[in-house]
Amino acid sequence: MKQTREVLRLYLLANLSSRKIQGATGVARTTIQDYIKRCNKSDIDSVEILDSLNDDALNQKLFGVPLIQTSTPSKIMPDYNKVHQEMKRKKKTKVTLMLLWEEYKRTYGDEAYEYTQFRVYYRRYKHKLNPSMRQVHIAGEKVFVDYSGVTIPIYNQKTGEVETAQIFVAVLGASGYTYVHATHSQKQEDFILSHVEAYQFFGGVPQVVVPDNLKSAIISNNKNGIVINDSYMALARFYSMRIEPARPRKPKDKPKAEQGVQGIQRYILACFRHTKFFNVDDLNDAIADLLDRYNNKIMKHIEKSRYELFIELERDELQNLPANRYVYEQYKRAKVNIDYHISLEKCYYSVPFKYLQKEVEVRYSSNHIRIYYNNEMIATHPRLRTIGQFSTLVEHRTPEHAYIHDKWTPQRFYSWAASIGEYSTQFVKNRLENADYPEQGYRRILAVLKLAKDYGYTEFELALMYALEHNTTTTKSIKSILDKRLYLQSAKNNRSYKTPQLFNTHENIRGANEYQ
Repeated sequence: MKQTREVLRLYLLANLSSRKIQGATGVARTTIQDYIKRCNKSDIDSVEILDSLNDDALNQKLFGVPLIQTSTPSKIMPDYNKVHQEMKRKKKTKVTLMLLWEEYKRTYGDEAYEYTQFRVYYRRYKHKLNPSMRQVHIAGEKVFVDYSGVTIPIYNQKTGEVETAQIFVAVLGASGYTYVHATHSQKQEDFILSHVEAYQFFGGVPQVVVPDNLKSAIISNNKNGIVINDSYMALARFYSMRIEPARPRKPKDKPKAEQGVQGIQRYILACFRHTKFFNVDDLNDAIADLLDRYNNKIMKHIEKSRYELFIELERDELQNLPANRYVYEQYKRAKVNIDYHISLEKCYYSVPFKYLQKEVEVRYSSNHIRIYYNNEMIATHPRLRTIGQFSTLVEHRTPEHAYIHDKWTPQRFYSWAASIGEYSTQFVKNRLENADYPEQGYRRILAVLKLAKDYGYTEFELALMYALEHNTTTTKSIKSILDKRLYLQSAKNNRSYKTPQLFNTHENIRGANEYQ
């Protein structure tokens, strides 16, 4: 009505032509002429009268109808709360809005609204429930997960340091039944643990999980596609679920999670504002007490609690939990080295020798590691914790302890070391004799002997002599001795220093006298 008032104001105030009013307001001339015609037929003959009318009265005088239509009082309004609950079950019951209207129409006959008006009022009811996102969540279909922006401080009694506990929230779509779990971080291991605990709390598993785009779940989500973290995908496979991440910066894609986070911040986390927690377990115990109260709280617009809706709608629709609890695994790509072992956190695990130089996938938990090639498991080992430790299975070795590709053998290393010098030979001997299997020493021997080419045989031999005397024969320490030339201090500071035989003094070698 704002434009209508402006058109009439210019006409009544200055008696402008329709062309000039069009230039001032941008309204079409035919529309302006229609407004002026209707104004002249009414009793509106001054700006004062125009300003005294509200929009409804002005609409009545110009067009003969009020701006706001009132519904017919003789019609009986359906119970849209029951209609909405029935629509949540439509995946199981196959009910449709048309069928619900037909049942309503049979009950009230002429006093019932027709189907079009029935749909309009239902749409308004859904908008009233959730103004920001009008969605119907199917029972047992989705769980929405997110972290609360509000964290809880955890006080370390020994050091006095204060850390923050992260608050994970999982909300079932149809009932709003909520689970809350506190962890030390949002890292992948804690993130997946929270999911496992949530499914145990619900007593079943929905078909779809809707996470935010944190790195523990989603590596990338853009126009090029969605890349899901391997460990998170493994969790979804274990529970037979789909992952449908929300779009980046689109909170309306997960309204239940946003509402759940807001609810637990107000009804649970706010209660802890004067409480000190010294570990996460105590915090989770405190959360559990308040969580039952939150889920049993009656929602005014539905007149039922989240727990009642869960029992009524979702509990029987969830998928059954697997017999065994999910064990968190991490994923890594690794290359099989010449000693037919792969390296994981400075520990070494064997694979069958035929996979030399191949790239494999490693899946590992706190107790075991599994090694896959082309999605086929080729080896499994217990998880090692001591740096430098080997796990070697006898069946993974070659029959003759030789390699298919490079043919590395102890004899080959001895020959290579002998061509460099006395201390190189001693180093190789020590390595091979101290290994449970000769092949376990190959990788380090190879890494050390390659330094001779970079630094020269003479300096390399001096560095090995220094390293053997000080019992520091790791690749890193030998390289450091070469870079800092620590072996030059040996002759001055060490009285037992013996000049090594670095040059061949065979009698058949010609010297400088031969060229005079």
